[in-house]
Amino acid sequence: MDELNQYTQTVARQAKEASRRLTTVRGEQKNHWLKASAALLRQESAAIIDANGKDLELAPSYGLTTAEIDRLKLTSARIDGIASALEEVIALPDPIGEIISSNARPNGLMVTQVRVPLGVVFFIYESRPNVTADAAALCVKSGNAVILRGGKEALHSNLAIYRLLKKSLAGSGLPEHAVQLVETTDRAAVGQFLKMNEFIDVTIPRGGKSLIERVANEATMPVIKHFDGVCHVYIDESADLDMAEQILVNSKCSRTGVCNAAESFLVHAAVADTFLPRAGAALLKQGVEIRGDEAVRKQIPSAMAATEEDYRTEYLDLKISAKVVPNLDAAIEHINRYGSHHTESIVTRDLLSAQRFTQECDSAAVIVNASTRFNDGGEFGLGAEIGISTDKFHARGPCGLKELTSYKYVAWGNGQVRG
Repeated sequence: MDELNQYTQTVARQAKEASRRLTTVRGEQKNHWLKASAALLRQESAAIIDANGKDLELAPSYGLTTAEIDRLKLTSARIDGIASALEEVIALPDPIGEIISSNARPNGLMVTQVRVPLGVVFFIYESRPNVTADAAALCVKSGNAVILRGGKEALHSNLAIYRLLKKSLAGSGLPEHAVQLVETTDRAAVGQFLKMNEFIDVTIPRGGKSLIERVANEATMPVIKHFDGVCHVYIDESADLDMAEQILVNSKCSRTGVCNAAESFLVHAAVADTFLPRAGAALLKQGVEIRGDEAVRKQIPSAMAATEEDYRTEYLDLKISAKVVPNLDAAIEHINRYGSHHTESIVTRDLLSAQRFTQECDSAAVIVNASTRFNDGGEFGLGAEIGISTDKFHARGPCGLKELTSYKYVAWGNGQVRG
């Protein structure tokens, strides 16, 4: 067995054993760990910033953009924010042991459906060190052991945060391997972990499309994922156009590089002549490049001609595609054809149109009269999220504590036998 294989096997085995022990850990122990970890992060912020400085020095050699370097950078305020996020998880209800349903059978058997952890989570993410603490907090609070694999761009920062999380595990009575960070940057390690379905119960990739495609292709265990965020805003014929303008601009421009940002907007033909000039002016003011069909370009002369590929593209940039549609049916058909089943928004004053849109758009989140940017665990009241799923099995939409659990049936009897 070569050195890398031995290392990955050891980490996976340790995680599996830790996951078994976590099933008996009480909620107050998990909360004690979160509180202690938050305190350590604040106390050791100078050391974390020093470690982060090493990553920032190397960032240009990795080809990181200015925006990516900003996401990588840690300050005292940002570290305090990471600590505060851990404290917010403390306030969330512990899902483990929740009785989802119970059923007293005619023979006296009491059948309960009880929430349980998934087991071992392999979490792969790119260069945002705050995610190290966030993911560890959510996994452990939901009773799961986690193997963290961050990007090489944030290795020193991730290690500094991880060591503090690990330091507080033992003092809280938690298994020492409940949280582990993969300390090698060898890409082959990911491939080895993805083959270990005897130890790892689920993999969650959080990053670019190429990373998620690789994980989906190689994983031998279930994967919670989404590939793209091709999100739409549809302006219906009955829309309040002031509201529509605000929602469109916020959906596209509040943060362009995130998966719940709008990448396309559709306008009902009945309001196109009125809405498109004002929407175009508002978007152009924000520096957004518009790519539209002939009807769009007639009202927004600066718009470029949209290609078939534009309507399928997640720009993650100040670009957006646009199209005029004859009716609600055409809008829904376009979204289901070109979208990525992530987030769609309708702006309308027609309740029936809103109901049809929410029923017929085949996406993880469908929003009425609000920005696509609200598809987020915190905004939806989950408290926090480990990612967003566009799959239909197990978890869909923002994935918080409950999405990191499964369930088992527990039946209580007093001697019943089956005839």
